[in-house]
Amino acid sequence: MKRNRTLSLIFHTAFMLFLLAPLVIVIIVSFTDKGFISYPSDGLSLRWYRAALDEPRIMESFWLSLKLAGFASTIAVCLAVPAALALTRFRFPGRDAISAFLMSPLMIPNVVLGVSFLRFFNIAGLSGSIFWLTMTHVIFIFPYSLRLVLASATGMDREVELAARSLGAGKRHMYGRIILPLILPGLVGGWLLSFIQSFDELTMTVFVATPGTTTLPVWMYNHIAQTIDPLITSVSAILIIATVIMMIIMDRLVGLDKVLIGKG
Repeated sequence: MKRNRTLSLIFHTAFMLFLLAPLVIVIIVSFTDKGFISYPSDGLSLRWYRAALDEPRIMESFWLSLKLAGFASTIAVCLAVPAALALTRFRFPGRDAISAFLMSPLMIPNVVLGVSFLRFFNIAGLSGSIFWLTMTHVIFIFPYSLRLVLASATGMDREVELAARSLGAGKRHMYGRIILPLILPGLVGGWLLSFIQSFDELTMTVFVATPGTTTLPVWMYNHIAQTIDPLITSVSAILIIATVIMMIIMDRLVGLDKVLIGKG
């Protein structure tokens, strides 16, 4: 038994190092004072962080990604609320099939989604529109929002709702003052997870983005294709730190167990 615990500890430690070591190295390299990527660095500098902030293309793509992720996440959560409540409160024919369909973007490779959207937009003449780019992200991130809202709706205490009804609460009051506050952690957690997924998405977006709708991950991909310098490590470090902060907030609000396994 003791040997098994030791082997388990060694395995989990090695696994965590395998995952975290590249991220830590990227952050360390981002502080280099040289004009090329070097590790270890002779000195620490904020040179490439200043360069990132002074680069207009980075800032334009950053703000576009921020707005795109914000709008797409908000739309996805608003759609996830009625879908989650319907799936958890009613039993109807085809319920499981509908649930599987709503979750299907998780099972389709992003490259397949990207090629499909590219072909559709070219045929329909819709390419280059920020609106349709937002809609593609909504389709992609909707299952993440639905998963978190479902977790909160499944674990909701229905007795509180029944008590409100018995006291004469109307539907509008009940949904606005009872149901939504009860599933609020799932709403916030679903929004944060969807935001992270949308902001970091590359594989699908690279197919449907145009020069006028270049997101930050797409800009990074194009930049790496031309040259690899510490500028890309500074941008990557900022994204890593921001993602970690949002994951911590999400863990505090809903718990990462609900995110990972859909625990109710």
